[in-house]
Amino acid sequence: MNLTPATVSRSKVESSEIILQSDLNSMGHLFGGRLVSIIDKIAAISALKHAHRAVVTLSIDRLVFRKPVRAGAIITVKASVNRVFNRSMEVGVIAVSLPFGIMEEEHVCSAYLTFVALDADGKPVEISPILPETNEEKRRFEEAGIRREHRLNLQTKLGKN
Repeated sequence: MNLTPATVSRSKVESSEIILQSDLNSMGHLFGGRLVSIIDKIAAISALKHAHRAVVTLSIDRLVFRKPVRAGAIITVKASVNRVFNRSMEVGVIAVSLPFGIMEEEHVCSAYLTFVALDADGKPVEISPILPETNEEKRRFEEAGIRREHRLNLQTKLGKN
């Protein structure tokens, strides 16, 4: 397999959709599970663009709902690979909302998803490294390493290997 580094920009994905009544919870806001589904799908596309093979979601970290989203709002989810760790990769996601009648987007959710690339037999395989180019991409690359270290330390402390 070609393990030549790829730029972060090659993994960038952006998708928008309008929030409909069927997307709402009993409070009249976007159902959290619906937003998680959108985030997971867009992050998976980013991971697929980088790995060029099947990927599966391993974990979702630091998913924080910051603001409610109402019917009629346009939600835009942006994702890109932050860092690759041999057979897994972290994808950073941000969701913004453009409420009906408002001119400025609102940050509604952020998350970090870890994906594993799989071969035809469903076994984890190595992934090409990511090459951060901008200062922002380099910062996200470094922070992804810190988050991974914390996840692994927590697993060790909890005895979950």
